[in-house]
Amino acid sequence: MDSGIQVVIADDHGILRNGLRKMLEAELGFEVVGEASNGDEAVEITQRVGADILLLDLAMPGLPALEVLRQLSDKSLPTRTIILAANIKGDELVKALQLGARGIVMKESAAELLIKAMRAVMAGQYWVGRESVSELIDTLRSRPASSNNPKFGVAARELEILSAVTAGLSTRDIAKRFGLSQETVKHHLRRIRARLLVGDDLDARTPLDYLAGGLRKVLDYLAELMERFWPHR
Repeated sequence: MDSGIQVVIADDHGILRNGLRKMLEAELGFEVVGEASNGDEAVEITQRVGADILLLDLAMPGLPALEVLRQLSDKSLPTRTIILAANIKGDELVKALQLGARGIVMKESAAELLIKAMRAVMAGQYWVGRESVSELIDTLRSRPASSNNPKFGVAARELEILSAVTAGLSTRDIAKRFGLSQETVKHHLRRIRARLLVGDDLDARTPLDYLAGGLRKVLDYLAELMERFWPHR
């Protein structure tokens, strides 16, 4: 019988590990095959059991989580890592993605969201919670310009509009903020949609509703840019 998606849980809090284990054991299609209480154990266990997914606490004792990612990346394992974070800075988020993380889930998120994230990364997608998207975009906008691609492949106006979208502004509010017509804003949204491979409903209640289904997929595009301009060492 197929054992389903095999998971290693790495967190220094036993209560949290136990809670995650029980949640996954109750969910069809998942099997917890290892637990780690520090970064060194996370590397050793993940390498030994060859799990499909590693749930990795960002604030691990011993070997830091980002170094865990680096070492696992060097070993070319098929394991997909999802970072669990109580809070995360933009630079940490970008670095985690550079080092191979496939998802970022905040610890305050509902259990159902973590399950969705795990299924998404197993399907080859990236996942970032809505609450982290603004951090990611702001960090990318603040990066030094490249002489070959000063805006990392994204038009400056599109970055501004995407930031406004993640802040929850309506199409009308975005148009007013940047002195544009609503049709021009929709044009920019279409261009962003084409890059992010998101939905087609421009009549959605808000721009965020229009892009929400694909905000996580922005990472497919951003990961390509980061690999091109900021390859991990």
